Amino acid sequence: MRRGVRLGIDVGDVRVGVATCDPDGMLATPVATLTRAAGSEPGAGAAPTATDADIVEIAALAAESQAIEIVVGLPLLLSGEQGTAALKARQYALVLAGACRPVEVRLVDERLTSVDAHRGLRESGVAGKRQRAVVDQAAAVLILQTALDLERSSGRAPGESVGGKRRKPRTKDRTG
Repeated sequence: MRRGVRLGIDVGDVRVGVATCDPDGMLATPVATLTRAAGSEPGAGAAPTATDADIVEIAALAAESQAIEIVVGLPLLLSGEQGTAALKARQYALVLAGACRPVEVRLVDERLTSVDAHRGLRESGVAGKRQRAVVDQAAAVLILQTALDLERSSGRAPGESVGGKRRKPRTKDRTG
C-alpha cells in the first residue's frame, strides 16, 4: 500500500464533506463540511470553477496535509449507470484535479454512502437536525475508507484517475 495522506470528498449540490486519513492509510476521519459556492445550488446549473471557495479550501487542505491523492465519491445509480449526480461529481472532480495538480484525483463508486452515513449517525444517537451538519463528513469518511480498503486488498490505487496521468498508447514495433 502506498504511504501518504489522502482526502475523501463527498460532493453534494449544497455541501461538500471532507475526510482525511493517517499517512499509513489505515483509518479515515472527518475533517469539515464545506458550503458549495454560490451558483451551484440545485437547479442553478452553474459548473464549479477553480476559484470557488470550496475548491480553493480543498486545494489548501490537500497542500497543508501534503496529500498524495484525493478520492471523490462517484454516486452511480444502483444499476451501475451514471445519472445526473454522477455527471456532476465527475465535473467537480475534473475542476478539483486542475486546482490541486499535481495531487492525483480519483473517482470511487459511492453508491449508498449517504444512506449508510445517515443510518450510522442515527444509530449513534445523532439527532435529525444535527445529522445535516455532519452527514456529508460521515459520507466522505465512508468513501475514503472504502478506497483505502480497496487499495489494501487489491494492491492497486482505487477507482479511476481524473484528468491526471495518462499513459502513452502502445505502438507496435514496425521494424523487422
